[in-house]
Amino acid sequence: MGRPRTPLLDRERITTTALQLVDEQGEFSVPQIAKRLGAQTGSVYHHVDGREGIVELLRERVAEAIDPGTLDLAPWDTALESWARSYRAAFAAHPKAIPLLMTSPVRAPRVLEQYERAVTLLLAAGFAPAEVMPLIIALENLVLGSALDLAAPETMWELTDRTPTPRLAEVLAAVGEGRADRAFDVGLAGFLGHARALLGR
Repeated sequence: MGRPRTPLLDRERITTTALQLVDEQGEFSVPQIAKRLGAQTGSVYHHVDGREGIVELLRERVAEAIDPGTLDLAPWDTALESWARSYRAAFAAHPKAIPLLMTSPVRAPRVLEQYERAVTLLLAAGFAPAEVMPLIIALENLVLGSALDLAAPETMWELTDRTPTPRLAEVLAAVGEGRADRAFDVGLAGFLGHARALLGR
């Protein structure tokens, strides 16, 4: 048999397949990727830097959906809010990837570039260097927690007659639709309020 006109393996196909597996099951393995692509496991390693390399390709793929132009907005708090909303939307599209990506070091060049821009934005706004990373990490915690919340069932509390919770039932009935979005708005407003106060000291 001759060689296929379209190669079975390249970094794009490997990344796409790995992300499909993660979206389905929250994890991937190199043999699973190879099987889906009709290739040998060893062949996958010719295109990527092991499992860690695939994780970084996944990070870049998910982060591609974050609008980098948000960090060019002014003033700084508008830029940060817009970046946070875009960041949340990108990861909410692949919530099962969040635990995988958040438990491995960030090495992907394009993702590091985005962090560099966010750090530059905050330093230019007047934040002290020691304040910048706690702010960025706190914002990430809010964004990624909310992205996971978007993937959760709309009704997270199942009330039963065995445990009387009339006040909880009252507020759950009052919250209506869009619980996750409204909760994110509350958290983001609180974060930005704290950041503004920190800068104004």
